[in-house]
Amino acid sequence: MAIIPVHVSDSEKKWLQDMADFYGITLSDLIKKYSMEQLEDKCDQLAAKVALKRYQGSGKENYSMAEVLRQFGGADDDL
Repeated sequence: MAIIPVHVSDSEKKWLQDMADFYGITLSDLIKKYSMEQLEDKCDQLAAKVALKRYQGSGKENYSMAEVLRQFGGADDDL
């Protein structure tokens, strides 16, 4: 397994350790879990943007959620 050093201040380390203790996991697991989740979320957002641009460029017609609700029922308050 690879080791990646992360440099933080003493106060940041204390805070991170407190968070790890709160969640009942090791400091290493805390940093890995939350950094991986954020990177995966960002990757998903970028993939969605690319897919939307491709769809919009395809010439296919699309509708907003408000248009769908107006046509098939539903209140604008649901948005």
